[in-house]
Amino acid sequence: MLKTVLAFLILYVYIIFIETTTPKPTYDELLAEVAYLKAELAQLRRLMFGQKRERFVPLIDMTQMEMGLADLKIANPPVIEQRIEYTRQKPRAVSRPPSRNPLPASLPREEIVIEPSEDVTGMKKIGAEITEELEYTPGKLFVKRYIRPKYARPEGEGVIIGALPSRPIDKGIAGPGLLAHVLISKYVDHLPLDRQRQQFRRQEVELAESTLCDWVKASCELLQPLSEALRGEVLRAPYLMADETPIRVLDSGQPGKCHLGYHWVYYAPLARLAYFDYQPSRSRDGPQQMLKNFAGYLQTDGYIAYEAITCRPEVTALGCMAHARRYFVEAKDNDLARADWMLSQMQQLYQIERQAREANLSHDERYRLRQESARPILLTIKAWLDQQVREVLPKSDMGKAIGYTLGQWPKLEKYISDGRFEIDNNLIENAIRPVALGRKNYLFAGSHEGARRAALIYSLMATARRHGVEPFAYLKDLFSRIADYPHRRIAELLPQNWKNPSPR
Repeated sequence: MLKTVLAFLILYVYIIFIETTTPKPTYDELLAEVAYLKAELAQLRRLMFGQKRERFVPLIDMTQMEMGLADLKIANPPVIEQRIEYTRQKPRAVSRPPSRNPLPASLPREEIVIEPSEDVTGMKKIGAEITEELEYTPGKLFVKRYIRPKYARPEGEGVIIGALPSRPIDKGIAGPGLLAHVLISKYVDHLPLDRQRQQFRRQEVELAESTLCDWVKASCELLQPLSEALRGEVLRAPYLMADETPIRVLDSGQPGKCHLGYHWVYYAPLARLAYFDYQPSRSRDGPQQMLKNFAGYLQTDGYIAYEAITCRPEVTALGCMAHARRYFVEAKDNDLARADWMLSQMQQLYQIERQAREANLSHDERYRLRQESARPILLTIKAWLDQQVREVLPKSDMGKAIGYTLGQWPKLEKYISDGRFEIDNNLIENAIRPVALGRKNYLFAGSHEGARRAALIYSLMATARRHGVEPFAYLKDLFSRIADYPHRRIAELLPQNWKNPSPR
């Protein structure tokens, strides 16, 4: 009993000692913690109930603020109501009958001639009224039968038979068009293989899911040399963008659980080439191995995995303004005035880029426009950041936004030094978007090999889309020819070099 009382007494003394010796948080520390918790709560609410778009409409006059926030102490200035009346002359609108876009001339036409019910004998035809109706016939399976007659040579010298053309899958029943349809449905139209089975079943063709998986595997093995050729083309580009996106993968070692892998994406904006590289993790080993021999300009976000690459003397780092902008969008609930000012400045930068794009300026012309119009804005932003970093809480959303932008600033402003560079990484994010759509439909890859096969198809399809290549016609032609195509000329079949051999 005495030992128990003594133990409680020692515990009580220890608690009192801890409470008296532990320093209490200061007012600034408590204020920072409250700001952090408010920002975290706002972010959770935005994820649950808010919109994910980052559209921005300025709420303040951008001329109010050049270097500081002295004029923005009141976040919502008083509103003065005015009633304005005036008369103006408006030209009468010319009424135009409703019209629709003409149907493409490339579509096949089925002509149906409808003669009058009245006898037209002896009448002269003076013309015709043509009405076009867009109709649809569901895709149908059909069977190609190769019939090869056999002939016996005289005097028993043997038998001759016509040579069977090369087929994409040896001894398989799938033709080039069917293989192309399965891949396009899964990786472009995001239709999982099980739903494709249901479509085939409606046409009275029963295919096992394992059969469809084998077709996908065999198709990717055929396309592997083409993927390697595309990888070489991308890595030889002098200017690359890089980003990564997650994909869940079934883990054979842990049944019922998913492993989080990553597609690392590399995009060459000048050549419009995309390459997806699957890696089991988000570690720096993936990009380091891929870009070990790369020399040129590399545009990325602020992820630390790229620093080991951009620190090499032969690699120059470029930043992504869209990622910096996203931090200020997320900081609007924390500090509306500062966020609104920064987003307004960035909006001006993007207006300059839009002007260059709409005018179809050359690289040299875009460089001159940026030096004249974007450079002063960047100088103003930098001076403002240097001032505001001393006035905000570092752990607040606004503090994080300013800290990230300042840390990335030498990379962010470098885009104006060359008209070839883009202001952000949005082109590569556009290439990644189909992966995000696919994840919502097929949910996960069945294995790491399955994720690598998906990366192969995504690479070819993203590049084909950038070059205006119709994916089904492209893949069908590949499966018809690639088995017999000379390996040293395989680059001729890449999307940017491909010519449709049978245009409609």
